[in-house]
Amino acid sequence: MNDYRPGGFQILPPVVKNLLIVNGLFFLATVVLEEKFRIDLNETLGLYFYKSANFKPLQLFSHLFMHGNIMHLFSNMFALWMFGSMMENVWGSKRFFIYYLVTGIGAAILHMAVLAYSYYDMIAGIDPAALHEILTRGGDLLAQHMNYANPNFAAINNLLNTPTVGASGAVFGVLLAYGMYFPNAVVYVYFAIPLKAKYFVAIYGLFELYAGFANNPGDNVAHFAHLGGMLFGFFLIRYWQKNSRIYF
Repeated sequence: MNDYRPGGFQILPPVVKNLLIVNGLFFLATVVLEEKFRIDLNETLGLYFYKSANFKPLQLFSHLFMHGNIMHLFSNMFALWMFGSMMENVWGSKRFFIYYLVTGIGAAILHMAVLAYSYYDMIAGIDPAALHEILTRGGDLLAQHMNYANPNFAAINNLLNTPTVGASGAVFGVLLAYGMYFPNAVVYVYFAIPLKAKYFVAIYGLFELYAGFANNPGDNVAHFAHLGGMLFGFFLIRYWQKNSRIYF
């Protein structure tokens, strides 16, 4: 693969820099449109389950630039800069951008698959007329901050009509890449606890796996999307290593 490579190490290489800017602009637009015009961009660009009336294929891409709050944005962008800058310097901008998109969209695909498993389990035995009611009117109820009294109907409605937002899937893919390329580099957890990158990535991955299966009530984090970013990243890196003349 022909690729642009920086002449030397850059603290803020071009793709990472532009991703930071674009994510910041989207967050600013979300805040302004909500405050001034009561338009929620998350409802348009966030990722909905494919059975939802609100789902559009573009959301597999657009959700990567949406964030729920300032801390969500900051944590993702800080990790993107911290680990992504190194990977872009190693790979070059073109390869890094491809990797970022593949892991981000791959994370969304795995997240969608997990939602599908939950969805079809939830609707087993439900009257088709009741399901049609949820599919057609459920989104309007949530928009009015209401939901169904039946807890199963409410859970189905939340699954269908609550968008997923954030670059976390792609960021976890970048984190996995950093751990594979620099396994013995030291990461300071909470800026205080030194830990080798290979252990940091392994612990984080195991935690996401545990949290995903635990499925605790009130946990609104898409843990399997994080794992999806790491999984797709792992296979993409292995593919590149196997098929490239350049040794990584």
